[in-house]
Amino acid sequence: MEKNKLKAIMFAFLAAVFYAINVPISKVLLQHVGPTTMAALLYLGAGIGIGMMSLFNKKDREKAESLTKAELPYIVGMIVLDIAAPIFLMLGISYGSSANASLLGNFEIVATTVIALILFKEAVTKRLWVAIGLITLSSILLSFEGTDSFHFSYGSLLVIMATVCWGLENNCTRELSSKSTYQIVMLKGLCSGLGALVISLIKKESFPGFGYIAIALALGFVAYGLSIFMYVRAQNVLGAAKTSAYYAVNPLIGALLAFVFLSESLSWMYVIALIVMVIGSALVVVDTFIRQHDHEHQHTFTHSHGGSTHTHTVRHSHVHKHYLTEEKHRHRHSIEELECLAEEKDR
Repeated sequence: MEKNKLKAIMFAFLAAVFYAINVPISKVLLQHVGPTTMAALLYLGAGIGIGMMSLFNKKDREKAESLTKAELPYIVGMIVLDIAAPIFLMLGISYGSSANASLLGNFEIVATTVIALILFKEAVTKRLWVAIGLITLSSILLSFEGTDSFHFSYGSLLVIMATVCWGLENNCTRELSSKSTYQIVMLKGLCSGLGALVISLIKKESFPGFGYIAIALALGFVAYGLSIFMYVRAQNVLGAAKTSAYYAVNPLIGALLAFVFLSESLSWMYVIALIVMVIGSALVVVDTFIRQHDHEHQHTFTHSHGGSTHTHTVRHSHVHKHYLTEEKHRHRHSIEELECLAEEKDR
């Protein structure tokens, strides 16, 4: 079990690393490719690349359970939300500033967690909320560009709508994560890519040359395809909220890659954001390895009241919190509390 969790954490971080590669390379490509066309090529590269990868992983593919009609609502929701979110984001940027959009984009992790808690009944501990708060703060510090970044407008509302769409989409994907990862990523990539491509044609964006198309498709396979693949595998073990928290380190990795490959400077704000992010991520790791479950036990004990002796057999459940050492635990009910409950039952 612990091995599966470690593997899932590794997948979540790898998903963030693969997606972060998108930042420096896309900045260069966007000088030659329109933004909507770029999004379409990235998604299509993901779908095509993972489809080709599945051909060489027949054993892994056959072990996985295929998607069925029962998952259709989540499949449709995942695709529609993946198309809608970038549209809201682009509209938001056109009405507001990119700095504002970058700040508000950090709301995605909160949206994912709130939706997981309310709609999908996923357990979210206080420790995880603190971790998510720290990770969100880190992302805000990283994208903060002065007081103008807090300007609220209709554009801001559209960006928040985009983050809510992605938050809901993350949870729809979570409901599918136990099924074939290859099928999920292929559907995501091909359907969302074609949807974005139709939008780019409606916008009449100029089509790039073959060389740029090939680079964008290859980038899509790594930054979107492999990233989504790892993300879905992590979700199956960790859930939507925790995976989203781990994945949120990607802006820090992106900034570091931009520093290495594009010679962009790293500010003192980056160092502060990094420290806050490390603390937040450490809390998520701790929360991941403290698992909580119920044990049902049967206790027999004798007591007297009103001049009569009574023997009770009481079944009860209590919570064990297991740590990495598997040694520490805590009981919800004491025997004294159970005796009181038995007395009340006897009356």
